[in-house]
Amino acid sequence: MTEIFTAFEGERWLATGRLADVALAIKRVTRPLHQPIAIFSDSTGRAVDLDLRGSEADVVARLADHSPASAPAEAAPRGRGRPRLGVVAREVTLLPRHWEWLNAQRGGASVALRKLVDEARRANGDKDRLRAARDAAYHFMSAMGGNLANFEEASRALFADDRRRFVSQIATWPQDIRDHLVKLAYADPSG
Repeated sequence: MTEIFTAFEGERWLATGRLADVALAIKRVTRPLHQPIAIFSDSTGRAVDLDLRGSEADVVARLADHSPASAPAEAAPRGRGRPRLGVVAREVTLLPRHWEWLNAQRGGASVALRKLVDEARRANGDKDRLRAARDAAYHFMSAMGGNLANFEEASRALFADDRRRFVSQIATWPQDIRDHLVKLAYADPSG
């Protein structure tokens, strides 16, 4: 799944799309920019910093530093797990009674843990996506609306999942911020 980003010039929306597309859209703005540029990840609501100096090719080349694939991998002990299958060995701390139960399961502890995780993901998937959307909205809201009227009440409504009250509390906010905030908070969790 491609991560989506949104850029603002002050309170005004500039672009939404893949990070490279957003960066190049900002770079291609021909009019003078009078407000600071802020770029946010739509999945987390957190701001990202980009170096937009140089040519378009220079900007795109530097974007590799922002991709999840370029994040430093945790050092895992060699010889454990099945790296070719995407299995990574990690440490889990449990009480002895938990280990006894896991080891008594068909397939052993690893198989039992994978089944438990898969079951929990299925059972809580929508809740997890809704929580992630709410958290992303809150991060964005804090950065862009922290000083705006009704911020505290809007935050309470967001976390209470009271959409009507939330929308009424941000009704006087700048339209582009308000629209993006509602999109982040109430996006369809199924995709």
